[in-house]
Amino acid sequence: QLQASGGGLVQAGGSLRLSCTASGRTSSNIGVGWFRQAPGKERDFVAAISESDGVIYNAIYNSEIAKGRFTIARDNAKNTVYLQMNRLESEDTAVYYCAVYRTGNYYFTSSYDYWGQGTLVTVSS
Repeated sequence: QLQASGGGLVQAGGSLRLSCTASGRTSSNIGVGWFRQAPGKERDFVAAISESDGVIYNAIYNSEIAKGRFTIARDNAKNTVYLQMNRLESEDTAVYYCAVYRTGNYYFTSSYDYWGQGTLVTVSS
C-alpha cells in the first residue's frame, strides 16, 4: 500500500514537499514514481526513483515538467519517497500520485502498479 500526502494550496513561486509512504514492504526494495493528472488531462510522469541498496539509486525526471524545480529523494528508514517541488506554477495544479515501479519505461503508467490515492496540489497565481 502507498499513501501519498503533502498536497495543499500554495501561491505561485512557493514550495511543497509531497510524501509517499509504503506500508507492508520496505521502500528501499522498490522503485517509486510520481505522476500528476490535471482535470481533463492525461496522467503525466513527473519523476521516479529506482530501488536502492541503501546508498546508490537513480533519479529520473520528466524535464518538461520538473524543469530543475523538482527533486525526488527517499528515506529508507521511514519507508518514504519525497517529491520536493519548488518555484511552483499554476500549471503544476493537479492531483499527484505515487506508484510502485514494476518494469519498463519509467514514463509509462503501465510500468507501475500499486497506485496511491493521490494528493491534490493547487497553485494560485
